[in-house]
Amino acid sequence: MIEGVKVKRLTKYCDDRGFFAELVRDDEHLLEHFGQASVSMSYPGVIKAFHYHDEQDDLWYFPSGNAQVVLHDLRPNSKTAGITDVYYMGEENPILLLIPKGVAHGYRVLGGKPATIIYFTTKSYNRKSPDEKRLAWDDPSINFDWTTKHR
Repeated sequence: MIEGVKVKRLTKYCDDRGFFAELVRDDEHLLEHFGQASVSMSYPGVIKAFHYHDEQDDLWYFPSGNAQVVLHDLRPNSKTAGITDVYYMGEENPILLLIPKGVAHGYRVLGGKPATIIYFTTKSYNRKSPDEKRLAWDDPSINFDWTTKHR
């Protein structure tokens, strides 16, 4: 696992009305500071990758649909520099994933329905000076194969 990445498994409390689950609590210390919460939806097969931040951490959750999430550690002084990790998140695996600053991240929507992501950041988005750097989804330095493997 890439240094600084954290995974929180959600507990669903179900009854005859539906379910309830806590996403983020201040006493869990997942985020060092709350900056912003956002939501986005992507269509089946879409790849949104890669980007990274110098100043903010991200906390990702997919409440609907499913996604293949890819992380790549770009931090030169990290014990896991150059390591790539893959997580499968969404309806089939309800987890939260903390992505530290300096770790490139992106996802591909799996299956035949859209995926919704809710994400929390430690800093608010600044349109005049965004803390967001981009790498191509097929960047050769990461060299990730996004194709589905038929096993």
